[in-house]
Amino acid sequence: MTVTQTTTKSDADAPAPVEKEHLRRLLATGERPAPPSAFTSARAFAWRSMLKIKHVPEQAFDILLFPIMMLLMFTYLFGGAIAGGTGDYLQFLLPGIMVMSIVMTTMYTGMSVNIDINKGVSDRFRTLPIWRAAPMVGYLLADVFRYAAAGAVMFGTGLVMGYRPEGGATGVLLGVGLLLVFCFSFSWLWTWLGLITRSEKTVMSISMSIMFPLTFLSNIMVDPSTMPGWLQPVVKNTPISQLVDGVRGLFDGNVSTASVATTLIWSAGFIAVFGFLTIRAYNRK
Repeated sequence: MTVTQTTTKSDADAPAPVEKEHLRRLLATGERPAPPSAFTSARAFAWRSMLKIKHVPEQAFDILLFPIMMLLMFTYLFGGAIAGGTGDYLQFLLPGIMVMSIVMTTMYTGMSVNIDINKGVSDRFRTLPIWRAAPMVGYLLADVFRYAAAGAVMFGTGLVMGYRPEGGATGVLLGVGLLLVFCFSFSWLWTWLGLITRSEKTVMSISMSIMFPLTFLSNIMVDPSTMPGWLQPVVKNTPISQLVDGVRGLFDGNVSTASVATTLIWSAGFIAVFGFLTIRAYNRK
């Protein structure tokens, strides 16, 4: 006859003897564990955001399918009409359409923030002894991974289709780095909207109203010189057009230092303005 030894939940969850002794000493001396650093806190929240993709695989659509669909559709539908052939148009289009598809995915950051606010999850975060901005920075760090993955998928598809970067591997890496810096900075706008709006549908509506004119009123798909004269200065000086010029120049080996510098200035401005507004709105919630 065998005797089966059962372990209750309380026994299983009880601290090990070494942990008990450590806890006893802390209680006896009145010491408390050191609070996590700002980087550790932000990294933990970034990992939390990454786990959402694991539990909701549908979110991978923005990373895997949407960039490929955009590149194929615009290349083969408009390449012949705009450039006389899909090959030449692909060389012009890929950097721009990469910017378009990745920048448009930044608005989902605001929706994630708004969902956590409405569910009361953020109230719990504010009671923790952590850096106050850690949840917001965590969202953005996780999204940087999504942007990089989407860029890799789209660039790999472009290589299969025949795209060849004249700037080599260095130019491509620098171009992608510039794009990621801008997207990280631009996402602060959506985190602020996610905090001040009442529902995720409102965030989506406002985001689309901003993104569609901003991306289509640019040099992503066509050269601004083909547009009416009064429209050309407007298109050439939008932040998206400056970003596309910088990424396209780095990819093609004809880098425009003015466009790169302007993009970095825009990025710093987005962080300074909307980063401040985001933290202030988060603290007032």
